[in-house]
Amino acid sequence: MLSKEQIQSIRQDFPYLSKEWDRDIVYLDSAATTQKPRQVLEAVEGYYKFENANPHRGAHYLGQKATEVYEDGRQVVADFIGAKANEVVFTNNTTQSINTLAYVLGLNTLKEGDEIVITILEHHSNLIPWQFVAEKTKAKLKYIYIDKETKALKEEDLENQITEKTKILAMTQSSNTTGTLVDVKKMIKKAREKSKDIKTIIDGAQYIPHHKLNVKDLDCDFYAFSGHKMLAPMGIGVLYGKEEALNNLPPFFYGGEMIEYVYEDRATFLKAPMRFEAGTQNVGGVKGLTEAIKYLDSIGMEEIAAYEESLTQYAYDKVKDLDFLDLYTTREDKKGSVITFNLKEIHPHDVASILDTYGLAIRSGHHCTQPLHRYLGLNASCRASFAFYNTQEEVDRFIAHLDDVRRMMGLGSK
Repeated sequence: MLSKEQIQSIRQDFPYLSKEWDRDIVYLDSAATTQKPRQVLEAVEGYYKFENANPHRGAHYLGQKATEVYEDGRQVVADFIGAKANEVVFTNNTTQSINTLAYVLGLNTLKEGDEIVITILEHHSNLIPWQFVAEKTKAKLKYIYIDKETKALKEEDLENQITEKTKILAMTQSSNTTGTLVDVKKMIKKAREKSKDIKTIIDGAQYIPHHKLNVKDLDCDFYAFSGHKMLAPMGIGVLYGKEEALNNLPPFFYGGEMIEYVYEDRATFLKAPMRFEAGTQNVGGVKGLTEAIKYLDSIGMEEIAAYEESLTQYAYDKVKDLDFLDLYTTREDKKGSVITFNLKEIHPHDVASILDTYGLAIRSGHHCTQPLHRYLGLNASCRASFAFYNTQEEVDRFIAHLDDVRRMMGLGSK
């Protein structure tokens, strides 16, 4: 696990923690987006200064450099997740990746009577697209629910909701609200035993920044994630798909670069991944994502996971017995790097606003999981989320100021 000395060295790479400005911020909102280390920022700046051109199209030096940046980045991503380069499609983010699948897989293959199974944990990005597909195709949308006490998925739902009619299983690997870690490998195996035609889609946006991943080991058909949640710039994401699965799908966007031949009345298209990358792509974003992955690899994903698990458990143990607080984070030993809670009788927005006056940045609202909040009987909640650049001292400061909020709003003693 990372030592205190290593963490202090890492923290020097993040400009928001430097003395370059007059803010002292404890950033506990990494589940929304991570801060960016200087190595990533400098790599993106360097691309636009010295390598900027349109990839795949220019015979000149800069065109070749931009192509190298883009395709080298694809290989770095592939190596990071255990895939082949031609199984990595660049998108804007997780949301676009899943919407692509909803349109080209869901609308094109589902029919009335088919089933789509998701979990109640899903972010809206992996929920609303499947509502849309179910409405258009008359397929049935089914949910796997959680135990309201432990926040773990119900075993009986795992057994009963997936049937031979299930054509799509779409699920998160880590909840951005409860921190529930889903054993997707186990679920995929069970799903394939029940439905031979099923396609499995994993939303890895909250998992991949914190854990070592191998998509081949999971045996998922598709996997989606966003760069900005793992130190990279906003506007760059990834859709992984098994080679055959991708090539069996039609394009989603049409235009330049994804074509093979174009005639006046028809066109043919390249194989994946190019058939899904119409138009000029975010090469600067790929450069940033490449550098972010190299940065994570230089630290070690196993070391990052161990440190963040320890830090999250430290925070969980600090807050779980506070009698002025309701806690919604999973009780499972293994959990994502989030602590979700409410202070009794205080609106989450008020809690977040008061904490902000102390320099603490947390999230308040429904975290794009309204059905989950409604299932738990909530309108909104507060969320503190951690990354490897956070410290126990920051957690202690967070806990201390929770008590300040309690006192300021006139709640009872601890």
